Amino acid sequence: MKKILNDSLTLYFFKNFPRTFQKSNKRFQVTLGIGGNIGDTCRIFEKLLVLFQRSKFVDLVATAPILKNPPFGYKDQNDFYNSIIIVRTNLYPKSFLDFILRVEKRFKRKRSFKDAPRSLDLDIIFFDYFSMKTKDLTVPHPKWSERQSVIIPLRYLYGIKNF
Repeated sequence: MKKILNDSLTLYFFKNFPRTFQKSNKRFQVTLGIGGNIGDTCRIFEKLLVLFQRSKFVDLVATAPILKNPPFGYKDQNDFYNSIIIVRTNLYPKSFLDFILRVEKRFKRKRSFKDAPRSLDLDIIFFDYFSMKTKDLTVPHPKWSERQSVIIPLRYLYGIKNF
């Protein structure tokens, strides 16, 4: 099922997007932005969920619908598919960042230039109640509130479904 929001934004609803998963006793809740525009992105997202379900480092909590939206920054590329995944983890922020960077590599993520096309992009939007800024990691994500690719799926997750 899909819901066209305007000429450039469409929400897609699949079996696992959106979905609520089991409760978790892990210590920290992390809101991840996921995105991609190379290959069958929706299938990559499904494979990501399988990987997370098998991982001892995270428990899936919830997913949002998938938003198809135009690229920003470097615009000469395909539209992106984006969503939000909420997980719980016992890893601290830097260790969690290392974990998701390994996951991106597993999905053949290449970092050729800023805002380049990608098979899978994982961004830490929020990490529990942490606020930090280091060379490698800023939490909350510095531009989260400016990106429809984050705002629209987040609104859906929190029950604000009028766009």
